[in-house]
Amino acid sequence: MVSRMFRLETEVDKSRQDLLRRRLRDTNTAASPILRALRGTPGERELPLQVWALDDSGAVAGGLVGHTWTTWLHVTYLWVDERHRGAGLGSHLLARAERTAHGERGCTAVRLETWDFQAPEFYKRQGYDVVCVIPDYPPGITEYTLIKRLG
Repeated sequence: MVSRMFRLETEVDKSRQDLLRRRLRDTNTAASPILRALRGTPGERELPLQVWALDDSGAVAGGLVGHTWTTWLHVTYLWVDERHRGAGLGSHLLARAERTAHGERGCTAVRLETWDFQAPEFYKRQGYDVVCVIPDYPPGITEYTLIKRLG
């Protein structure tokens, strides 16, 4: 039972959001020796990782946007222009990001999310394993989380 009265608000508040993030980070650091050991090391920071494929005119034919954190690469976006699909460009973008993450940043694994109508089968062919399936996220669509071990 709640012993005090609280006022609940739903407004978006950047300063409170930052405060909450810091407090959660502090709580997690105190609770986890692994996270505690990460604090103050290069692995603590998320570092952007991007790979671009440009056509002869310099236009973006495809690209991958993600970041590395600790020993993981997280692929946020991978897109190939429809005119260039089926030629292996997506595989090349993904492989380049994996090589960079592993060879230059010491990553040992990759994670990403995709929807059922996007590319789960593509990622499976690249050696990824489905570790989570969320039906109806959003309604009528299934989201997959996939991972791949590197090296």
